Amino acid sequence: MVVANTIPILNGLTLVSGPSRGGKSRWAEHLVKQFKSVTYIATSPTRAGDLNWEQRLEKHRNRRPKHWSVIESGPDLKNAIIQMPKSDVVLIEALGGFVTWHLDQPSSYWRVLKTDLLQTIKQHDASIVIVIEETGWGVVPSTSNGGLFRDRLGKLSQELEPLASNSWLVIQGRALNLKQLGIAVP
Repeated sequence: MVVANTIPILNGLTLVSGPSRGGKSRWAEHLVKQFKSVTYIATSPTRAGDLNWEQRLEKHRNRRPKHWSVIESGPDLKNAIIQMPKSDVVLIEALGGFVTWHLDQPSSYWRVLKTDLLQTIKQHDASIVIVIEETGWGVVPSTSNGGLFRDRLGKLSQELEPLASNSWLVIQGRALNLKQLGIAVP
């Protein structure tokens, strides 16, 4: 296996997407290692009584350097980004947590939230890295909420991509630079 010895230069928005357990969090953490000041924004709601989830979170905590700041955004990701010092690089883990917080919102309210988030990201001066869960590569969700999650996350991911200066697909422990390898879908 080839391991990256160099870290790509980050500026602006960087997207890191991929399926579960593909290595996207490790790659995002690798990308932000070059910065002295990193703020990690955790977006996912707590899952009381879910031991597997807690173990995954603990692995993430143990991997992060102690000097990184950590913020749990709750449903207000926009405000968490606004509060970041411009000198910090921001690592958002992950976009799916933000979507999950707002699944019960009507489409009209979701559109406003999404537009506000996109505008905040456009206007923020610091480098931002967003981890995005890829959905729809496997089983079709059997619930309407599962389908709504997949649709909202997929659409928001596509709306973020044109704003990004870097875009990575991480699968099977390999990172692919989509800006170099990919062609935008019309």
